[in-house]
Amino acid sequence: MSIYWIILFLVLLLIELATVNLVTIWFAIGAFVAFISSFFTDSSLLQFLIFVVVSVVSLFVTLPLVKKFKKKEKIVPTNLDRVIGKEAEVTKEIKPNHYGEVDVFGNKWTATGDATFQVGEKVIVEKMDGVKLIVKKEEKK
Repeated sequence: MSIYWIILFLVLLLIELATVNLVTIWFAIGAFVAFISSFFTDSSLLQFLIFVVVSVVSLFVTLPLVKKFKKKEKIVPTNLDRVIGKEAEVTKEIKPNHYGEVDVFGNKWTATGDATFQVGEKVIVEKMDGVKLIVKKEEKK
C-alpha cells in the first residue's frame, strides 16, 4: 500500500507546483504521513484515516498563516472613475433598456438610464457598468 501513498504524494505535489495558489499541499502532507504510517501498519483503513486526519489538521493549522501572508488584492483606481457624478451631455437619445450616447469631458460613452433622455439634455453619471455609463436626470439647482 505504501507505493500508492507515495504516488499520491508525488501527484499532489506536482499539482501544487503547477498551480499558483495553495490547493493540494495539505493533502500531499497527509499522503506523506500515510506513506510513513504504511511501514508501521498494514491496515488500509487506518492509513486512510491517518491521511484524512493529517490533511484536515494541517489545513486548519496552516490556513490562518496562509491568509496572513497572502497578499490582499487591492482595487486599483483608474482615471475612468472620475466621470462618476459628473455632468454629461446626451449626444444620442437614451431610452430605458436601450443604449444611447453621452459626451463626458470630450469623450463619447455608451450610456443607458431608467428614463428617456433627448439629444442635448444634461444628465449626471450615476455609475459605471463595465464600459457603459448609467445616467440619471440632472437635478435642478
